[in-house]
Amino acid sequence: MTLILTKMFILPRSDDFVKRYWISGCIAKTTPTSPSTRARPKEVRQSMTVCFDSCVILGEPLNLRHTSKRALGSFLDASTFLVPQTLRKGSPPMSTPDNLQRSVLPIPDQPRSGIVLYDAKDPENKYPPIIPVMPPAGAPNVLVVLIDDAGFGSSSAFGGPCATPTAERLASEGLKYNRFHTTALCSPTRQALLTGRNHHSVGMGGITEIATGSPGYNSILPNTCSPLARTLKLNGYGTAQFGKCHEVPVWQTSPAGPFDAWPTGGGGFEYFYGFIGGEAHQWYPSLYEGTTPIEVKKTPEEGYHLMDDMTTKAINWIGQQKALIPDKPFFVYFAPGATHAPHHVPTEWADKYKGKFDQGWDKLREETFARQLKLGVIPSDSKLTPRPPQIPAWDDMPAELKPVLIRQMEVYAGFLEYADHHVGRLVDALEGLNVLEDTLIYYIIGDNGASAEGTLNGTYNEMINFNGAAALETPEFLMERLDKLGGPESYNHYAVGWAHALNTPYQWTKQVASHFGGTRNGTIVHWPKGVEGKGELRTQFHHVIDVAPTILELAGLPQPTFVNGVQQRPIEGVSMAYSFNDAKAAEQHETQYFEMFGNRGIYHKGWTAVTRHKTPWLLQGEKTPAFDDDVWELYDTTKDWSQANNLAKQMPEKLHELQRLWLIEATRFNVLPLDDNIGARMNSDLAGRPVLIKGKSQILFGNMGRLSENSVLNMKNKSHAVTAEINIPKAGAEGVIIAQGGNIGGWSLYIKGGKLKYCYNLLGIQQFYAESADALPPGEHQVRMEFTYAGGGMGKGGTATLYLDGKKVGEGKVAATAAVVFSADDGCDVGVDTGSPVSPDYGARGNEFTGTIKGVQLAIAEDAEAVDHLVDPEHALQVAMARQ
Repeated sequence: MTLILTKMFILPRSDDFVKRYWISGCIAKTTPTSPSTRARPKEVRQSMTVCFDSCVILGEPLNLRHTSKRALGSFLDASTFLVPQTLRKGSPPMSTPDNLQRSVLPIPDQPRSGIVLYDAKDPENKYPPIIPVMPPAGAPNVLVVLIDDAGFGSSSAFGGPCATPTAERLASEGLKYNRFHTTALCSPTRQALLTGRNHHSVGMGGITEIATGSPGYNSILPNTCSPLARTLKLNGYGTAQFGKCHEVPVWQTSPAGPFDAWPTGGGGFEYFYGFIGGEAHQWYPSLYEGTTPIEVKKTPEEGYHLMDDMTTKAINWIGQQKALIPDKPFFVYFAPGATHAPHHVPTEWADKYKGKFDQGWDKLREETFARQLKLGVIPSDSKLTPRPPQIPAWDDMPAELKPVLIRQMEVYAGFLEYADHHVGRLVDALEGLNVLEDTLIYYIIGDNGASAEGTLNGTYNEMINFNGAAALETPEFLMERLDKLGGPESYNHYAVGWAHALNTPYQWTKQVASHFGGTRNGTIVHWPKGVEGKGELRTQFHHVIDVAPTILELAGLPQPTFVNGVQQRPIEGVSMAYSFNDAKAAEQHETQYFEMFGNRGIYHKGWTAVTRHKTPWLLQGEKTPAFDDDVWELYDTTKDWSQANNLAKQMPEKLHELQRLWLIEATRFNVLPLDDNIGARMNSDLAGRPVLIKGKSQILFGNMGRLSENSVLNMKNKSHAVTAEINIPKAGAEGVIIAQGGNIGGWSLYIKGGKLKYCYNLLGIQQFYAESADALPPGEHQVRMEFTYAGGGMGKGGTATLYLDGKKVGEGKVAATAAVVFSADDGCDVGVDTGSPVSPDYGARGNEFTGTIKGVQLAIAEDAEAVDHLVDPEHALQVAMARQ
């Protein structure tokens, strides 16, 4: 086999600068022994030739092409060894090597050698001590903090209006990267971060909820791209994830699994505390510990907030780790739901910003731009890009709406500062444990640009917009709820204009992968032991896929060639370590494609060619052009920092060159075929992804819960029935029989004051009820709710009728219903309503059913029809009955 070791040099072992070697991690590829033919993997022979490319010995150039091992042997004696050239200048120290074979994971167990003796007491009997697998000596602890939906111009560390003292502190003691990029959307950025591969390469061309059968968009992580956490764990790191996941295929999010894509399944994390979906109710989150759903013990009134909770969990985990195995390094991935919508924050944090945004978003952009210039995070000749005509000017917004708009931004700013405060708690804990000095911290302020998904006016409850009912949120409607923004009853998001302002000085926002407003995120690297400069700026181009190879290099670990018996594809990112201690180092990430929903771009050696295809806040109904009709723009970012001067007309040949390069990269990394049909991708039948629930009925058992909407029969926009077999004790019963959704929308069947009751919560705006006239008597009963849909389109109303043992006992009108979704967080529960409560008749705690539930049937179409309004347990509920 031929090994090509690129950019290497050889130094004497006594050289004080080099204290370790890295030969196993520098194997770039295999070639046949003959340069004229290229062997396939199965044809590669064992140890034939070693080749060096661009090498130096003791600082002198060496060109040994296809040099035999015998000829090379004189150079590789006991006094010399190999290290990567990146360590020669600019790179921090690596860990000390060991003799473990780490390119195949798990590390193979070593067979016992020597003779086997009969008696353990024999003095010749010797066994080597048991040595746990550990990373190479000197491998640092690693903390990766990933803030959600924060633009380049949001944090005060990069000139933004939101105070982030923790980010400023870490930057003052470390490095700021002002040309760090993400993918323009959450799931893709996270999968790219955790694998070191481009998002289409790992199946995450969009969020998990719109996965298709296409390899670049199926949301399935290939087993040829094992994640970073698994590599670190199999090399002896302790690994934990806190906060947002959003990488699990939607058909695998139920309690039935499989859990291969969950953080503690195939994700490589030993511990997980957080939520699986794309966003969480910060006051009433639906959380998991590992794969087990858990309920938080405190309410918002008692001071609960997810940001505080997950930080405490992370601090406790790290403390336990260092108390029990102090010499074992950790990898902690800390990914808050902040500052993704809903923007939930204690009122006092939002109130800090009262009056600070009265000037509106246009003036805010100018103020932020001036701060960025003064701070030096953008060059002095940078230009502030104009506001796109699709985004209204602040002066054009209705005067009666402006108090709401201002409060939206106050709440968001408080939310980001609150999140940064808790990151500070985590950093303080590391310092208190005396491990901050040797902890590599990545503080990535945003997994994409600021989000423009809140509509032009913003929203009190984003589920209203997701259900196509944005027209309901009039200025009067929003003003009535002004004081509730950010609180437990809201599910709020700010207006598009604020998102654009928080991406200053760049064009556009989240989802728009073509322009830096969607993809450029301020990033801070802090590592006192390895970073010499303090408070310095780094301007090399980098991408989120570069984080994983950086961590591996600094830990002294090779990229694995095999994991669990599967050959691995190379990591596609470039280590950033070369730039840590050399501000002027030539950038090594020279080419990077971008694509999201047809918005696409290419970066190559300072040039960018980009085209915006879709508008981020138009979730449905937008008429997009044919891909070939998209208008491309050309920018020379070596002279035009913010993509303000479009050179497409002046330099058509350069534009064509980059367009062709984009197509080449798109072909390499599974981007094609392009797919902008989000509406069709939301429909699993059209998209081609699996669904859990098939048929027209579903049986649920007592105590089943935390069922996402992908795990429950879809009863929206159609007539349906809910039937439950229950037992009421002699003292009577109270509580929830079954509920779906939360206080932002859903439905619940429960007993209140002894009476059977149904509540339909219309998007948190209004509740509709049906209630039995009398209390339910003790004993076994069948309770049933039949919903007769009015028809005439989506989201229409209907009539809810209640039955007790086949007899009608109550009825109520429902004026309108949710057409698409109840919640991205609150699911369906039997016997309790977890998370936020659907009905105001009961609270978030203590609403468990006090009787016994044998089973519940959900049914639509003909399965919802029952003779005499009774379901035969021998047929529909036989599984549930047999389980008792």
